[in-house]
Amino acid sequence: MLERVKRNAGPFFTTTLVLTDVLLASLAFYIGYLMRLAIQWPTVPDNIQPFRAYVGMLAVQIVCVLGVSFFYGLYREQRARPWVDEMATIAGAVSIGTLIAIAGTSFLFKNSLLDLDYSRGMVIYAWLLTIMLFGVGHFVHRRLSAWLRERGWEEIRVIVVGSGEVGQMIAQKLMHSPGMGYRLVGIVNGHASTLVHGVPILGTADQLPELIAEHNVDEVIIGEPEATHQELLRLIALCERGRVRIKIFPDLFQIMASEISIGDLNGLPLLNVHDVALRGWKLQMKRAMDIAGSALVLVFLSPFFLLISLLIKLDSPGPILYAQKRMGLDAKPFWFLKFRSMCTDAESEGPGWTTKDDPRCTRMGKVLRRTNLDELPQFINVLLGEMSLVGPRPERPVWVEQYRRSIPRYMDRHREKGGITGWAQVNDLRGDTSIPERIKYDLWYIENWSLVLDLKIVLRTILQFGSSKNAY
Repeated sequence: MLERVKRNAGPFFTTTLVLTDVLLASLAFYIGYLMRLAIQWPTVPDNIQPFRAYVGMLAVQIVCVLGVSFFYGLYREQRARPWVDEMATIAGAVSIGTLIAIAGTSFLFKNSLLDLDYSRGMVIYAWLLTIMLFGVGHFVHRRLSAWLRERGWEEIRVIVVGSGEVGQMIAQKLMHSPGMGYRLVGIVNGHASTLVHGVPILGTADQLPELIAEHNVDEVIIGEPEATHQELLRLIALCERGRVRIKIFPDLFQIMASEISIGDLNGLPLLNVHDVALRGWKLQMKRAMDIAGSALVLVFLSPFFLLISLLIKLDSPGPILYAQKRMGLDAKPFWFLKFRSMCTDAESEGPGWTTKDDPRCTRMGKVLRRTNLDELPQFINVLLGEMSLVGPRPERPVWVEQYRRSIPRYMDRHREKGGITGWAQVNDLRGDTSIPERIKYDLWYIENWSLVLDLKIVLRTILQFGSSKNAY
C-alpha cells in the first residue's frame, strides 16, 4: 500500500503546495493588515476596521491569486524548473491575481451592506509579502519534494536510447539529479560494452516494447541526435506500444530551427536561421551592467580577496594569481586571471585538462576549484573590458585551434566577449563534459541574448554556488 502511495505521489505534492499557498496568502494578508496599523505613512490609518471585516476580501484574494497561479502553471509538475524562473512566474501570477482581487472586492463589497473601505497601503503590503512568502514556500516545498523523491516517492523509471556521447551525458545527468525522482533503469542500443558509467545495457532498440513492459518503464528518452527522421519515427513507434512518455534530445539544427524567422532583402524572402541578438544600444547596456557588477564585487569582496591571497601563500610557494592566455572577442588573446590553484610546475609537460582529484592541485586549490572561488580575479578582466559577467567561457588558443577544425560553428562563440559564467555553466556543462554540447548552449545564448536572460544566469550562478558536480 505504501509503495503504491509513494509511486503515485503527484497529487499529494500538488495538494500540499496548494494548501501551503493558501496559508501563506492568508498570512501575508494578515501581516499586511498589521503593518498598515503600525506604519503611520503616508497617512494615519484612521479608516482601518477590525480584521474580521476583511475576511471576505481575504477570501477573494486567495481565490484570485491561486486561480491565476494555476493558469500560470505553478501547480503543474515541473521537476527541473529553475527556482529563478519560478520566482518570476510567482511575481507575475501574484501581481495579476492581486489586481483581479481588487476589482472583485470593489464590485462585491463597495456600496454594499458591508461597505468595506480597505486601505491601499494594506493591499500593497499584502501583495509584496505574498510574492516573498510564496517564493520561500515554493523553495522549501521543492526541497522537501526532492528529498522525498530521492527516497522513492513519485519515482519515474527511465530508459535511455543511445549509448553514444549524448546518451551517456543524459544518463549522467539523470544519475546526478536524484531529487528529480528519475530512476535510470538502463540503456538500450548498446554496442560493445555491457555497462555505461555503471548503468546496464539492456538490449537493442528492437527490444524496446518487451523491455518497457519487463521493467515497468514510465519514460523513454531518445539520445541519438544523429538519427534520421525515419529512425526516430521507428523508435517512437516502438515506444508507443508500451504507453510511455517519450522525450527526444534535439540536435543542433533542431535547436537553431526553433528560432527561424522570415525576413526579406528588398522584397526577396529570406530565412533567418541565426542572428546575433547583442548589438547596438544593447552592447552599451550590457557593458554598463558589467562595469557596475564587477566594481561592486571588487569593492565589497576585497577583504575576502585578501583572505584567499593569504591562504594561498601559506599553503604553497608561488604567486597568488595565475595568468593564462585565452581567446576573447573576435578571437583576440588576453591574459585571463585566476587565483592559483595548482603547483607552479603544473604544466611543465604541456597544457592539459584538469581532472577530478588532479594531483597538480594544491590543498587550497582543491577548495577554490570546487567552489569556483578561483574565478574571482576575472572580475578584473570584466572591469577592463576583456570579459563580461555572462558569456561563453573563453578557451586557450591551443584548444580553440583544435575545436575550430572539428566542431561546426565553433568560432561563432567568439562573436561575443567571454564570460565568468554562462548558459552552459548554469546547466552544469563545465569541467570534463561534452564540448559540442557546450557549444550548442553558447550559440543559443548568443542568438537569444536579453538583459533578463543575463540576470537569470547570474542569479542561477549564485544559487548554484558550490553545488556543481563537474567543478574541479
